[in-house]
Amino acid sequence: MINLVRGIFLGSVLVAATLTGAHAQNSLSIEQVKDGLYVIIGSGGNVGVRVTSEGVILIDDKFPRNFAEIQELVAQVSDQPVRYVLNTHHHGDHAGGNVEYINIAEIIAHQNARDNMVRGNQDAPPRLVFTDQTAVYLGGVEVRAFYMGRGHTNGDAVIYFPDLRTVHGGDLLHGIAPFIDYGNGGSSSGWVSTINNILALDFDTAIPGHGAIMSRDDVVNFRNQMEAVRARMADLIRSGVPKSEASSRIKTEELSWTMAENGLFMQRSIPGFYDEIAAALP
Repeated sequence: MINLVRGIFLGSVLVAATLTGAHAQNSLSIEQVKDGLYVIIGSGGNVGVRVTSEGVILIDDKFPRNFAEIQELVAQVSDQPVRYVLNTHHHGDHAGGNVEYINIAEIIAHQNARDNMVRGNQDAPPRLVFTDQTAVYLGGVEVRAFYMGRGHTNGDAVIYFPDLRTVHGGDLLHGIAPFIDYGNGGSSSGWVSTINNILALDFDTAIPGHGAIMSRDDVVNFRNQMEAVRARMADLIRSGVPKSEASSRIKTEELSWTMAENGLFMQRSIPGFYDEIAAALP
């Protein structure tokens, strides 16, 4: 009887493990954003997929482990190969797949993003970089990449699809709460200016680095919350709140980022955020 129970238990574990493994292998999905533009969602950053008659242009490429599944999903919407990958920044959940894609496509990123990859000993930094702006023209499609200033890091690229009035903001746009990577040149002040620069583009749809597709109004609201959070931290510092209490005192229902307990803004950004705001106060 004991052996029978043990056998049933082990069998259940194996079935569960098999299902878990199958789920892990199919952790991504692809959705249409506009005609010829798709987004791959799931673990890691959102991947933009711009389909053309002469090849596919990807925006970011998630983790190395996602390469095969990304390729499978791209094949569902195009019979053309991936020709270019534009990295929005250097973080491994957005540029980790470079290690595979550099063998079959040309990868492009901002110079600072490449420098961050090299300094961090990341595999497969891009061979092509830009400092202000660049563009890929493929199959009659134009995809532009802009450097609009510091924000999430010092090397964030904003990708613009002018014919579709759509931008891919990478982690300059986030569906829950932003992470300010001060170790790699991030800046909340710069972030506000950068979002204002994005808003100068003619777009009505935005793909964030994580989360659901955004409207132009969503981008405005993101900018407004960044300004409001900066103002709240400044008020706390002026009132004498020490850095050790900033994470608890900044919380308010009016600012969703401060209530995101599992968000990187609260977990990792607050110490540097406090220092940045304090240094700017008169």
